[in-house]
Order: sequence, then C-alpha cells, then structure tokens
Amino acid sequence: MNHRLFKWLLNFYPPYWATGITITSVAPDFHRLSVRMKMHWYNRNIVGTHFGGSLYAMVDPFYMLMLIRILGEDYVVWDKAAHIKFVKPGKGTVTADFQVERSTIDTIKARTADGEKYLPDLLVLVRDEAGEVVARIAKTLYVRRKAPVEVDG
Repeated sequence: MNHRLFKWLLNFYPPYWATGITITSVAPDFHRLSVRMKMHWYNRNIVGTHFGGSLYAMVDPFYMLMLIRILGEDYVVWDKAAHIKFVKPGKGTVTADFQVERSTIDTIKARTADGEKYLPDLLVLVRDEAGEVVARIAKTLYVRRKAPVEVDG
C-alpha cells in the first residue's frame, strides 16, 4: 500500500474521524507522519480542554504502523507499552509529528538479526498551536524478525 492510500484509509477510520483526528502527511518512505486534532464540542472535556484519551488516541498506533511499513513482512511489530505525561492543558488544534530515523531502523535490524525480540522506546510530542508541548508520549514497541520459512522441494 502506498503512502497516499495509507493516509486516506486512516483518515476514514471511524475512531479517528469521530474524535477529530486527521493524518495530515505521510512520507512516501513512511519515515515521517504528522497528525492533528482540532478542538470540537465532542472531544472537549468538562474543563474545556482536549480529553487525555483523545490526546493519546491521536498518537497510539502510528509508530507501530510506520515500522510495519518500513520493515516489511519479515518482521513482527506490536505496541508493547506506553507512558503519557500531560505537560499542560491542550486547547485549540494540537499536532504530533512522528519521525523514524534510519539509524533507528539500522539498530532494530541489528538487534533482531538473530531472531531475538527488541523493545525500542520511541518518543512523540503533542504540541499546541504555539508549539508548546502539551503531552510527551513514550511508546515501547515489540519488534522481532520472523524465522525464515524452509521449503522442502
């Protein structure tokens, strides 16, 4: 699946459009991805800020999905854990930019070459319209290279 179709499908995924989350860009090589969430009556909490759950939802699957696309079918990639720290109330439009460096991919491939699992920690920041950090989310992923399939022939 190319990056345009990937973006289009995710933007029509009900949990995203129902919370006002929009994938704004996906790099052709899947190494970068950006999302935003505008403030609406349906994603605002009782004190007038974004729901914490919505802030987490806007960043939840993306590192996993990016690694699946980058590494390909020879790897198993799962979300393993997450930690979110709310830094300040999120108001207005908030954004998050994901980037997977080539050095990260090189490390993952080296650490999983023998079939062992690797648990990289990747950080993403949610920012408000002024560029100030609203939340810091650390995602731990599970990555393992699949065992080669032996074919008797």
